[in-house]
Amino acid sequence: MYQDEIMLKIENVSKIYKLGEIGGTTLRESLQRTKAKLFRKEDPTKKIGAKNYNKGEKFKALDDISFEVKKGERIGIIGHNGAGKSTLLKLISRVTGPTSGLIYLNGRVASMLEVGTGFHPELTGRENIYMNGAILGMTKKEIDAKMENIIEFSEVRQFIDTPVKRYSSGMYVKLAFSVAAHLDSEIIIMDEVLAVGDVSFQNKCIDKMNEISREQQRTILYVSHNMATIKRLCNRVIVLKHGKIVFSGDVNEGISYYLSNEIENDGYKLFYNLKNIKRPKECRNDCLLKSLEFIETKEPVFERGKLIRINVFFISHFNLANCKFRLTIVSGDGTIIGTLFSNRNFDLIKNQNYESQIAFDTFLLAAGKYFLNMSIVQINDNGELLLNDHVYNACAFTVVETNSANNISNWSNQWWGHIHYPDCRVDVHYGNE
Repeated sequence: MYQDEIMLKIENVSKIYKLGEIGGTTLRESLQRTKAKLFRKEDPTKKIGAKNYNKGEKFKALDDISFEVKKGERIGIIGHNGAGKSTLLKLISRVTGPTSGLIYLNGRVASMLEVGTGFHPELTGRENIYMNGAILGMTKKEIDAKMENIIEFSEVRQFIDTPVKRYSSGMYVKLAFSVAAHLDSEIIIMDEVLAVGDVSFQNKCIDKMNEISREQQRTILYVSHNMATIKRLCNRVIVLKHGKIVFSGDVNEGISYYLSNEIENDGYKLFYNLKNIKRPKECRNDCLLKSLEFIETKEPVFERGKLIRINVFFISHFNLANCKFRLTIVSGDGTIIGTLFSNRNFDLIKNQNYESQIAFDTFLLAAGKYFLNMSIVQINDNGELLLNDHVYNACAFTVVETNSANNISNWSNQWWGHIHYPDCRVDVHYGNE
């Protein structure tokens, strides 16, 4: 096999979905729908409150895209929510088929499209390793030879003979990545799944992917909103926008193009509608962040050390106890700078609208542009953190330097890690939207 061998070829691929139309899960449901259409009655299988779309209304998730991936390449696929990234990976993984166009694969594919994909919940971790290996065409002897390395890397040895339905999302990801990295697949596909794991394991995974790409010439396709991990892992970037490829090439140039064209155009405004933004797969959707706005400012530009105040509007779909706001501050190049939690827990009432004010200081931030990821999390009885709702790049703000003698220097581009800020202030009360 040669270095320039083509492992993946996409030719004029499009994917079109019919809005509001979902095939019946049983023959009975299909017959009910057909009968309702014949007699011009409402679909009896439609979900309560679902929107009635015009007949034939369609959504083009991917629009005539073409590209090639060579052996050993590490491709980062980035773009705004709804750009078509996950749809593309599902097509390559053959979870679904393209509406038009052709996809050529030269090798076996290991996919991590969401937490738990490819695992049977009733089987143990060890049994799922055998199952995944068998799907890839490996013999039991070949899987046995890799078993110890898989278990060691996954850091879940204590639970390897426990059914995976009892695993946390982080444990799922650790085992799934270890399986994908060690079993014999020529192409590895990952869709934002590393965001669930802890920071140390993320670093370990990125180092492992770089290693297997260089030494084993395995091809990697990686979707992430974290530009820092894209920089560390990938040697080429593809930027998607509204289902089309708008950039393909150098990593730094691609990230700059994405940040300038996808985010900055929406960055400088005081009101942000969050309702229609696509959520990560691990969200429970027990509540919904609806919108936010900066207050006491004409534009989101703040002197370092000043307080930022944001009004957040959201609704709870259930009665929820022990909730917190979690904010993640991300630098302009996508590096995660710090994480903040509200300094007190709050309870939410089903179907109640809320208006909350979040306030935090900028004294630890250098001058520059930042983005804010926003979550509502819940602490359950076991002390686990549940992600009720989460929005990437919920808003943008800029910090400018003052003339104080205590100014701090800009962060180095190579700096990696988190600052854990003091608690942010939050005031939760009923809204009157």
